Amino acid sequence: MKISTLSSKALRTAAVLFWIAVWAAASVLIGEELFLPSPWSVVMRLIILLGEGEFWLSSLFTISRILLGFFLALCTAMITASLSAAFPLFRILMDPVVRIIRATPVASIVILVLVWISSRNLSAVISAMMVFPIIYTNVLQGIDGTDKEILEMADVYGVSILKRIRYIYIPSVLPYFLSSLSIALGLGWKSGIAAEVIGLPDGSIGERVYEAKIYLSTPDLFAWTVVIIILAYLFERVFLFLASYSAGRITR
Repeated sequence: MKISTLSSKALRTAAVLFWIAVWAAASVLIGEELFLPSPWSVVMRLIILLGEGEFWLSSLFTISRILLGFFLALCTAMITASLSAAFPLFRILMDPVVRIIRATPVASIVILVLVWISSRNLSAVISAMMVFPIIYTNVLQGIDGTDKEILEMADVYGVSILKRIRYIYIPSVLPYFLSSLSIALGLGWKSGIAAEVIGLPDGSIGERVYEAKIYLSTPDLFAWTVVIIILAYLFERVFLFLASYSAGRITR
């Protein structure tokens, strides 16, 4: 039985409320804020954080670095995927690079990168490295999956390369790209925050999370985690909308 959009949203909301209730019940049963603070304690702590200037500065610092890394990976992946599709030798050269990045644990990459760069730019580099293989692979699959008969027809009628990109390649790549975008944004945020927790750049969300753990301020730890989840969700929604809208405008 199909579920309407309205019913689906209501069910998702109910599911969220259910798990918040489970969280609240578990907090009451444990009876110790140090181990599991109540949802109310976390909300109150979050409200206090929202009124602090350091909260906004830390959020802005982390957002700017992770977005920088994401856009760097996005541009690099699209360019290299196009080159790999056009030149088989370049694809062969890129293959081990992509495989190594995908297989190496984030913590290992963070420690290695810290040898070469300042911790202030660490989250940007790590986000870029984690996002790159996902977008590269999906865009390349989209290009490879382009209908060969349509391309042959374009050759016969002498369609220009710009029109081929706009009306043939983009519609073919778009579903793969949007799918990779959703995964890449989430991974970019998680890896960026993990890098900050290890590298501890001054004035970052990662530093605030680490401080909350050191000082056993569990409500702060939960509050910052909620902030990270909300930011990741908002940016995913915004980027997916902008990507779909831009692609629709280009292919019209």
